[in-house]
Parts: sequence; structure tokens; C-alpha cells
Amino acid sequence: MNIKLITIGKTDNKSLQTLIDDYTKRLSFYIKFELEIIPDIKNVKNLSESQQKEKEGQLILSKISPTDQLLLLDENGKKFSSVAFSLELQKKMNSGIKTLVFVIGGPYGFSDTVYAAAQGKISLSDMTFSHQMARLFFIEQLYRGYTILRNEPYHHQ
Repeated sequence: MNIKLITIGKTDNKSLQTLIDDYTKRLSFYIKFELEIIPDIKNVKNLSESQQKEKEGQLILSKISPTDQLLLLDENGKKFSSVAFSLELQKKMNSGIKTLVFVIGGPYGFSDTVYAAAQGKISLSDMTFSHQMARLFFIEQLYRGYTILRNEPYHHQ
């Protein structure tokens, strides 16, 4: 199984980017992982919130193939412990999914079209994080999940 994380906008904080790069490299030991960054929409000042979500949604959906399974990182999504998330990853691998795609949307979330295309939603926390931090936390949780599945000493319970 391949995992792709699609995000809107680049990470401009060098410290966060260094950590994202570190966990991306660690994760590559376990699975084929791709981080795809969709550039920020230009001239957002001239767009309404819903117009911005629609434009971002079109770009997100253009990066997904019909055989991909799409899961959105959304504040109203299902919450997992790290162990439960690792078991969910194992279930996805066992089901024969070729590519599992996670998406962190723009500042206003997702368009109705993206919600309709998704097979589920996951929440990282009841708290709100910046999109840049959400990337780091999510990639770290993917890495943690795979270390849990391999019974490696990274996760302590």
C-alpha cells in the first residue's frame, strides 16, 4: 500500500519543515509515502470562503485517482488513539487498497464535492492546530503507527 498526504500551501517555518522531513524519511523505511503540496490559491482576497474551498477542492480532486481511498483530516472526523490508528492502518493494508490518500485542507476546510468523494474523516484532536503543525503531527502519527505494528520501542504504553 502507498500513502499520500495532500496539503494546501507550503510550510514556511523552517523548524517545522525540518521535523516533517525527518519523519518523512523515517516513514519511508516502512511504506511508500508521498507528501504532495498544492500551492496556495492566488488572489484569495477576491474570493469568498466557499469559492476558495471550491477552487482548492478542484485541485485536491485532480490529484486523486478513482482507485484511491480518500480520508480527510477534519475536526469532525473519527478520533483514534495511536494504537487504534495503527490497527486501522493494518486493516487498510489488509484490504488491498493500493493508495490511501489523506488530505489536510485549506483554512476553511473542504468543499462539499471533496466531502462527497471521501470515504471517511479523521480528527487529530479536539484542539485546533495550524495546518503546518497538523502535517507534522499526522506524519509523526503515521510513523508511530508503523512502529507499533512492528512492535518497535518508539511508542510506550
